[in-house]
Amino acid sequence: MEIVNYPHPALRWKSNDVSQIDDALRETVREMFELMYAHNGIGLAANQVALPFRIFVANLTGEASEPDEELVFINPQIIKRRGTEVGEEGCLSLPGLYADVKRSSSVVVEAFDLDGNLFRAELDELGARAVQHEIDHLDGILFIDRLDDIVRQEVAAKVAEFAAEYARRQSAGELPDDDELRTRLQQLVERSAVPSNP
Repeated sequence: MEIVNYPHPALRWKSNDVSQIDDALRETVREMFELMYAHNGIGLAANQVALPFRIFVANLTGEASEPDEELVFINPQIIKRRGTEVGEEGCLSLPGLYADVKRSSSVVVEAFDLDGNLFRAELDELGARAVQHEIDHLDGILFIDRLDDIVRQEVAAKVAEFAAEYARRQSAGELPDDDELRTRLQQLVERSAVPSNP
């Protein structure tokens, strides 16, 4: 498992619901937390590791030494939003790029946990921002898509560098072409079962 960088097609994939919570999923979650900590992140969505499913992990402390703060969101949905505020965001799939993004200042989110229990959480400040950022990932939306025009122009050169490095890796045979990557994502979806709830 590894974090994929922009513009890997998994990052534009509208993720499919998780249909089954089992030991394989729990192992995936464990690996996602390890990767997140290794890259100094506070959240990581499944499609950032090229898995096309609606699940993300978060620990707002960013510290592996605080496992009590770990949160797992399976098939999350934001059911209420309040207010707006602007704050700086970055992304593990666009490492080193930071910009201000306008988000709802508080949200209510519903999701399943790793035991299959539905829970509801009301979050504000960093928690609200992180949840919105990660759910965007699951919908194939990146934080750079939410920048205003001026900021988008300011970061355009950096974004272009990511695209150029990605193209270089494909040309060098280090990465499959995008059609092959999309085929792999679709195969993962087709291999999963499809009950309506986990």
